[in-house]
Amino acid sequence: MVDARTKSTALWGVVGALAFLVLAQGYLLIAGQRVAYSALFGVAAVVFAAAAATSHVAAGRLGG
Repeated sequence: MVDARTKSTALWGVVGALAFLVLAQGYLLIAGQRVAYSALFGVAAVVFAAAAATSHVAAGRLGG
């Protein structure tokens, strides 16, 4: 079973990645530009890792 802190870290990573993808899709719809989906998913993976790492560190410092 996964402990609560690990689950929370992963979920915040998912929230960050999905938020990036929503904003990127909105930009693409408004600007009308074409960007490769592989590039978008690559950046979303980096955002996932950054959001997960940030939430993991913040939870440790805030006592969560």
